[in-house]
Amino acid sequence: MIFKKSVSATLRAKKNKKYKKLKVRNHLTLIFKKKTMAKINFGGVDENVVTREEFPLSKAQEVMKNETIAVIGYGVQGPGQALNLKDNGFHVIIGQRQNSKSWDKAVADGWVPGETLFPIEEALEKGTVIQYLLSDAGQIALWPTVKKSLSPGKVLYFSHGFGITYKEQTGIIPPPDVDVVLIAPKGSGTSLRRMFLEGRGLNSSYAIFQDATGKAWERVVALGIGVGSGYLFETTFRKEVYSDLTGERGTLMGAIQGLFAAQYEVLRANGHSPSEAFNETVEELTQSLMPLVAENGMDWMYANCSTTAQRGALDWWKRFRDATLPVFSELYQEVAKGNESQRSIDSNSQPDYRVKLEEELKELRESELWRAGAAVRKLRPENQE
Repeated sequence: MIFKKSVSATLRAKKNKKYKKLKVRNHLTLIFKKKTMAKINFGGVDENVVTREEFPLSKAQEVMKNETIAVIGYGVQGPGQALNLKDNGFHVIIGQRQNSKSWDKAVADGWVPGETLFPIEEALEKGTVIQYLLSDAGQIALWPTVKKSLSPGKVLYFSHGFGITYKEQTGIIPPPDVDVVLIAPKGSGTSLRRMFLEGRGLNSSYAIFQDATGKAWERVVALGIGVGSGYLFETTFRKEVYSDLTGERGTLMGAIQGLFAAQYEVLRANGHSPSEAFNETVEELTQSLMPLVAENGMDWMYANCSTTAQRGALDWWKRFRDATLPVFSELYQEVAKGNESQRSIDSNSQPDYRVKLEEELKELRESELWRAGAAVRKLRPENQE
């Protein structure tokens, strides 16, 4: 309906000689861009998304055919995004420090030194799209070098809104004559690659912080399709980092570990064995229930469990919501104030960060909960010899 109305309005204007042909052409181009967006209802709220139906891979390849994508950093997101882009027919090179584990990993993945694998400074010069995929602390440290390479018209690409949103803390302020965009896959780089190889896609958010060329939208969407996104939904750099930091500290990692630990502790204190406590706390959730929730939703899960489990879940979920809501509210405010980002920068920039990190991970790894988990995982049928 919008398309027909806009075209008819343009044609009337043309007929009445109110617009020049150039203006008509520009208007139709704008309509075409809008046409590549789908409007989907999420829980009663309409949102704009881009799928591979509106923006197929062939169009993405056409948009990026003259671009060289330099992936800077081959750690968490770099391998999955780079390999997916390469397999999808884009021109990709890797920028990585020589004589490092990440350099060796890139070579093992098929990147060729001097052809598709270069020292960071050389890759920055060759690339027209700079995919800045170092850690947040790494981005801060390398930023003076990256900034020098950003000639007019290039694309500066992030997969996290951290550096731009907290620019007062990071010092990452791009020059005004480059496009600054974001594609944030909703999962790890490992998951992104694995799902790509399975013929599936990991959903991603996208954002435009700066459109210097007038082509930022088609460039960022093309890159989002290229890295293997299932679909793309709109956000901003600020909203992406606020939701991401909240999620990581909340249900995705921090809160769920806290729930695991609390329930396991209660079961053990009441005489349950480690294997029973782990199975009822972690194994059943991760191996049986969550895959079904992912496929069908929590309402389906509640409707398709035993009546005893159903009644208990319905009676208790709101109590857990009410108990944790103040903690989540406090967490979000800490993120919005920049306190969480500053803590991250201060901690991750310390020379002994890796040593202290290993101590914290050792505490988790050697806890009875996760030692029991290691034993349980070995007993899964697929892990039996």
